[in-house]
Order: sequence, then structure tokens, then C-alpha cells
Amino acid sequence: MVFIRMEFLKNLKRYPLNGPKELRAWDAADELILSKKEELILNHPLIINDNFGALCVGLQEFSPLCYTDSYVSYSSIQKNSNNSAKVISELDQLPCDFQTVILRLPKNLSFFEDILIRLSQKMKVNTKVVCASMVKHISKGHFDLLNKYIGETTTSLAQKKARLIYADFNGVIHKNKYPLKVSIEQWKVPLTNHSNLFSREKLDIGTRFFLENIPKGDFENILDLGCANGIIGLKAKQLNPSSSITFIDESAMAIKSAKENYSNQFDDSADFVWTNCLEGNEHKKFDLILCNPPFHQGTTVGDFIAIQMFKESHQALKPGGKLRIIGNRHLGYHVKLNKIFGNYTIVNQNKKFVIIDALR
Repeated sequence: MVFIRMEFLKNLKRYPLNGPKELRAWDAADELILSKKEELILNHPLIINDNFGALCVGLQEFSPLCYTDSYVSYSSIQKNSNNSAKVISELDQLPCDFQTVILRLPKNLSFFEDILIRLSQKMKVNTKVVCASMVKHISKGHFDLLNKYIGETTTSLAQKKARLIYADFNGVIHKNKYPLKVSIEQWKVPLTNHSNLFSREKLDIGTRFFLENIPKGDFENILDLGCANGIIGLKAKQLNPSSSITFIDESAMAIKSAKENYSNQFDDSADFVWTNCLEGNEHKKFDLILCNPPFHQGTTVGDFIAIQMFKESHQALKPGGKLRIIGNRHLGYHVKLNKIFGNYTIVNQNKKFVIIDALR
């Protein structure tokens, strides 16, 4: 049985398929859940935050419903299940009839808290919640939130540096404090930040610096790539009121936040796209792309997402179009941009961040 399970896992692919080949589509925490599926899983379980489909595919016999906020995870689950998995990307769509919850612990504790509060509003008493993670990614905060919103926790023995955390729902329903409302001086309405956004409680220092360096010009189409709550695109629209703005992010909560924030600030429409980098938008060309690229995918650190964003931005820009990015100085993005675009210009920099232009 172990051999069969491992062969199934080895056939799984990470999405996108052109990502780093050395990265696997599963880990020991997935293996630990699957090894205990007969004793843990009841029919129609809810699976939350499956990374690349190991759980949704491996537990198909139980007819699971899968939730993810990530377009990359959504696409991985669908491709690895041959589009047979049932996947949702809205916590509002959670049903009330699941008997077991299988939850991969997210790094973001606010997102985790939001999920647990939503579950408390849907679950019946004694519904089993089973959380899985590599031990190095489990924090005291995870235990505190589980004890607060679900019930008393117990743990499995660690196996291959992975561990399970168990809790049975105590029946207490909690009121949700998400999404957060954040007041920004220059905006007439507070910004809406859903729970899975980076720096959801305030503007991070990199975004503040980037906002001071948004260009004003004759731009017909502007893209906020990796938009989060959309504040960069909002600033671009404020400075370039005749421009059409497109917002892209791989987080469904980011797109939802950006859409709400745009409608609260402007009367016209914009485009909002939940996708990976610029996938599916090859037909549209932009005069200006603004991007603060992530340097990690979940707990995997690397510049592979940034490089994909740079390459696809090069293809999506009109001749003479501009990509403007911000990054930590030590990341050396100018080297990557020069290799892809054949040019780069340092627009501004401080002790921590650098803003760079590259022209198509």
C-alpha cells in the first residue's frame, strides 16, 4: 500500500509546469494524512489549502470538497485530478454538511483565523478537524487559534518531520472580524483587506515607497500585476484618470479586495483577473505594468515567480511599453531584467528597496 501511494504521489505535477523541476508536488505532511485516511476520513470531507492536489486526488474515494484561495493550487488540483475534483475559492461557499475537515496549516495566521471562524459558523458539534503540516511550519499561534475557535487540541507523533493536530469542534459559534478595514489618508473610503493579503493591517514600507514612484503619462492600458488589495493600481488610476486599469493576482481574496476597493474609489470599471502571472491574458497589451513580485510560493522561497512575471510582462507590453518593479536591493532584479529586456534603469532606491524600469 505504501508503494502504491508513493507511486501515485510521484505522478503529481506542480503547477505551473515550467516551474523549478526539483520541487515536489507533495510533502511528508500529505503522506501522513494519506497513511491514516481509513481512520480519519468520513464521507464528503472538506479539504482546505491542499497545495498541489495530493490530498484532493488521494482522497477522491471519499468525494471531498476542496477549498483554496490560490489559483496555482486550484490549477494543480484540477490538472492532477483530470478536472474531476470539486474545488471552490470562496469561503462564503462552504457547505454545512461535512463531517471531517482536513486542513493544511497556512503560514498566514490571519487567514487561518478567518478559516476557523468560518468553520465555527458552519460545523456541527464534534466535527473533526485534522490539521497537517511540516513541524518547522507549526507555530504556537496555530495552537492558540485552534484552541480558541475549534476546541482542545492533541497531536500525533512526528513522522518524517511532519505532524498532525486534532481538534473536535466544541459548538461555539464566533463572529468574524474579517475583512479588515484600513484607513489611508489619501483615500476617501477605508481600504478593504481580506485575510489572506500580505500586510493586511497596514501599508508595508515597500508599498509606501512604490506609491511615491508611480508614473504619470500617456498610458492607455495599465496593469497592476500581483495586485494584492489594489492600492498600486488605485494610485495609477488617480494619476492617470483616462487609463484603463487591469488587476491580476493569484489570490482570490486579493482580487476580491481590489474589486471592492476600486468600486469604492472610482465610478468607472476595471478588469480583475484571478490567474497565475499573466496566464490567459496573452491577447491584451499594456503601456505600463506595475509589479511588486513575491519571492516565495507558500513556504517555498525563490525568484522563480518574479522571473516568470518579468518574462510574461515582456511579452504583454506594447513596443515602448514600460515595466516598473520594486524589490529588495539584495535580490538583484536588475540582472534578471537586463537579461530579459536588454535594458534597465534605476528609478529610485533607499537602504532597503530599489525601483527599476525596463522598456519593451
